[in-house]
Amino acid sequence: MNSYAHSATDATATSEYTQQVYQGSNPAVTSYTSQVAFPPLAQSTVYSTFPQTGQTYGLPPFGAMWPGIKTETGLPEAPSGGQPGFLSFSTTYTSTQPGQLHYSYPSQGKLQTHSVSQDNAATLSAKHETHSEAALFSSLNLPAGAALPPSVALPAGAREQDEVGRRNSVGKAKGKAKKSDNPPPADSDLERIFLWDLDETIIIFHSLLTGSYAQKFGKDPATVLNLGLQMEELIFELADTHLFFNDLEECDQVHVEDVASDDNGQDLSNYNFMADGFNGPSGGGAAGATTGVQGGVEWMRKLAFRYRRLKEIYNSYKGNVGSLLSPMKRELLLRLQSEIENVTDAWLSTALKSLLLIQSRGKCMNVLVTTTQLVPALAKVLLYGLGDVFPIENIYSATKIGKESCFERIISRFGKKVTYVVIGDGRDEEFAAKQHNMPFWRISTHGDLRVPAPSAGAGFLV
Repeated sequence: MNSYAHSATDATATSEYTQQVYQGSNPAVTSYTSQVAFPPLAQSTVYSTFPQTGQTYGLPPFGAMWPGIKTETGLPEAPSGGQPGFLSFSTTYTSTQPGQLHYSYPSQGKLQTHSVSQDNAATLSAKHETHSEAALFSSLNLPAGAALPPSVALPAGAREQDEVGRRNSVGKAKGKAKKSDNPPPADSDLERIFLWDLDETIIIFHSLLTGSYAQKFGKDPATVLNLGLQMEELIFELADTHLFFNDLEECDQVHVEDVASDDNGQDLSNYNFMADGFNGPSGGGAAGATTGVQGGVEWMRKLAFRYRRLKEIYNSYKGNVGSLLSPMKRELLLRLQSEIENVTDAWLSTALKSLLLIQSRGKCMNVLVTTTQLVPALAKVLLYGLGDVFPIENIYSATKIGKESCFERIISRFGKKVTYVVIGDGRDEEFAAKQHNMPFWRISTHGDLRVPAPSAGAGFLV
């Protein structure tokens, strides 16, 4: 309808047309011939973006908060004079994930970490500049049971609510649905998890075979190679004879529980693994049988049986692997352990001191992530006497998925509130640590494994 009529005739026609259109619902509609349009909406005030560059929560160089840890920026080693070693931490504020602000602080020698949504980030930044530490933490909506620095006291009502939250808090996040990694119990209170590489970090094995250890440390190449070959023979004999490696070599898993969902719980006391028709990925069952199809229900069930039995054997003999060997092989193992320890200048014993000290702390844990296939890795752990240090649930093989993905699985199992420290000698674990913003401690010599001597106020794991 043209609201600007220029003649009486046009105005009359327009009025009649309008009355016809609205007669059914609005018979009393009035037509205006010169209606003033509403003014356009003015643009609202432009708000400045969150001042990332000007805030005090800037991300420090990778590893800067862990003195002595190797980083891509080439930071120096930990200074001498009683400074804490690779297992000590300091305070920092970071904003490493979109929409999340992570703050960390030491509380009674323990690193506490929490997250704040980006909606509260601007408020947090302003309060940090103008308020005391007590006012800052009081303004945050902390999760139930969150620990605060000793200098910050909660109000009486908040303290009561916090106590209720502690009693009713749930356990750590569990792993993926199909990855049953046996998460810790609900009442666990882990603070730090140390992710260890195996070869050339805890044990010396691969470099014995390649000759790199003999060259680096000035040892006799022939003697070192001979020791490596004999240990290799023992590893594969144990894996083939007792750990189903002939069946599982082509069915390698990342974790011993990865196929547990296919296990029907059948009693395996009298089960005959040699005659069940399973023969690696090809099945080996009778023609037309479901066992002949890799990935079939029966085939997967028998695969799960083997991993369940593998776990039972590991748990039964982790402290006495010699019982699985013949008397001759048992004597050979004892001799090899002694000679390798001698030629490597007590490398394994040095690593064990750190491992056992971590294990003795109730809120710390050792986890093994190796590029060796799972079954040979278990054989190595047993033969090198590490079975009591690494429960089988804490051993991961990165052969199939790589260490970065292994770390993701471990994070999904234990949660993001835990502090992770990666310890190894290779680029794989260093790169994976960097991708997950985890501190990395490189092992190159015996000195990198030694426990730092306690000093005034700062010791190992403080």
